[in-house]
Amino acid sequence: MRISIRHQLSISPPPGTANLVLQTLLTSRNGPAQRIESWTLDLPGMENAAPFEDAFGNSAFLVNQARPEGPLLVEVNGVVETQDTHGVLGKLAGDPVPALFRRMTRLTRAPVTLYGKFRGSKDSRIDVLHALMLRVSETLDPAAAGTGAQAQMQGEDGQSQSQGGQSQGEQNATGVTEQALSLASEDDAGVVEAEGHEVAARLPRPPATDYAHLFVGAARALGIPARYVTGYLVGEGDEPGAFHAWAEAYDDKLGWIGFDAMLELCPTDRHVRLAAGLDSLSAAPLRCVPAGDGVQDLGVQIDILD
Repeated sequence: MRISIRHQLSISPPPGTANLVLQTLLTSRNGPAQRIESWTLDLPGMENAAPFEDAFGNSAFLVNQARPEGPLLVEVNGVVETQDTHGVLGKLAGDPVPALFRRMTRLTRAPVTLYGKFRGSKDSRIDVLHALMLRVSETLDPAAAGTGAQAQMQGEDGQSQSQGGQSQGEQNATGVTEQALSLASEDDAGVVEAEGHEVAARLPRPPATDYAHLFVGAARALGIPARYVTGYLVGEGDEPGAFHAWAEAYDDKLGWIGFDAMLELCPTDRHVRLAAGLDSLSAAPLRCVPAGDGVQDLGVQIDILD
């Protein structure tokens, strides 16, 4: 699927700011499930930005703005060709060691009632992760639970992800029924202060954030490396496209596998991957110092080209 993406955000520095420092995680990369045809990131000072790869393997930019005045517009434009790998990304060259993603953070703490039943399970890791995805969905949205899990576990041809490295089956997203982006809670700001970072107190936050955090935390509690992922989601039917979040968990044989607990399926060709981290803070699309009024999302436009 060829997908066109246009995403706009703005930053309002505090009045009298002498120097503003921005870090962006808004650059998508080629991978097993996507090929980038074109991708541009436009914001004031981008011509002098310093590109680097962060500790989690993401493409990042550091941008300095001297004496910024008024809101600063950040715009992403890209064309991406995606394919459905049924969530399987494999073992990616240049990725950090999976053990890094066993680290629990405040935002990814999960109650034992969520994952306790899976301790000591004799099922394969793949089966446990699929069951955990459904469990997270049931916990956060009992009315919607079960709408996509069976399609994920077994496709129309009767085949599913296997430990042998093959992943087949039909998956269909249930669509996004909430506002594309909401704002982070004050708890998020507390974590920022606790970790010694001065970033936006109110970060752009998709409604899928809680699903991804719970899944990641529960998987880590079971000793499974898991990471928080940001990206874009093509809407189905009349649903608009959106900035989105899901999780990835590590299997020793298959490598990294995506799990979208909000939609109860593994990422499909409707998902475009941006960045990954320990949680929504380390994978935040835009961070700034000083924080000021934070980051405002101005909307995402996603179109299917063919």
